Amino acid sequence: MEYIRITNENLESEHICCAISNNKDVQVSSKKAWLKDRLAEGLVFLKSTERGKCFIEYIPAEYAWNPIDAEGYMYIDCLWVSGSFKGHGYADDLLEECLCDCRDLHKKGICVLSSAKKRPFLSDPKYLAHKGFEVTDECDNGIELWTLKLEKDARSPRFKECAKHPHTAIPGFVLYYTDQCPFNAKYVPIVEKTAKDAGVSFTAIHLTTRRDAQNAPTPVTTYALFKDGVYLTNEQMNDTRFLKLLEKTGK
Repeated sequence: MEYIRITNENLESEHICCAISNNKDVQVSSKKAWLKDRLAEGLVFLKSTERGKCFIEYIPAEYAWNPIDAEGYMYIDCLWVSGSFKGHGYADDLLEECLCDCRDLHKKGICVLSSAKKRPFLSDPKYLAHKGFEVTDECDNGIELWTLKLEKDARSPRFKECAKHPHTAIPGFVLYYTDQCPFNAKYVPIVEKTAKDAGVSFTAIHLTTRRDAQNAPTPVTTYALFKDGVYLTNEQMNDTRFLKLLEKTGK
């Protein structure tokens, strides 16, 4: 498998694996605008030459859009391999590239979000354990911070206190989200309209700065949905999924 690193020079011409439409698509344009600003902060987006098949996205943890305390570490935003490409060692290839960068930059190690059981849009805990990652912190909603140390005695990454007990005082459905996930640009407005048509309270809080994301009341900032203050899910919703959620939780 051949891989390509996204740079300022090729950002406009290369596809983004989780959003493979053209640059005029709102999902692609929002993600690329977000990436462009992050590249200067040390973000790496490495993808396969096969469209939409596998990629890794990581950034120095100080610049991560998550409420974590992990100075000196690298943070993985996303490591993804498409179903038909699993089992061929591509995830290992991508993770090794991250490790190589960590060694070159004298990083203490790598951290990434996961959970005890596999959740949508989070790294697979079984794979992380297999690669030597260990849980170094956990939030009340079951989201865990997994760490692979390159310096044995380094201080372990932790969640900030604001994220340890995910909660919001805003009534009704409340969504915190960023432009890191391209699907949000398309589906957040759809879910907002679906909620309005259903007559339910829905507040979307768009985290547009790193500072806001690093102080959010949730460990997952790409997409965190609450109802009446209680955390529900990090799984992106379309209109159909949201209507099913309304049925399940009651209006």
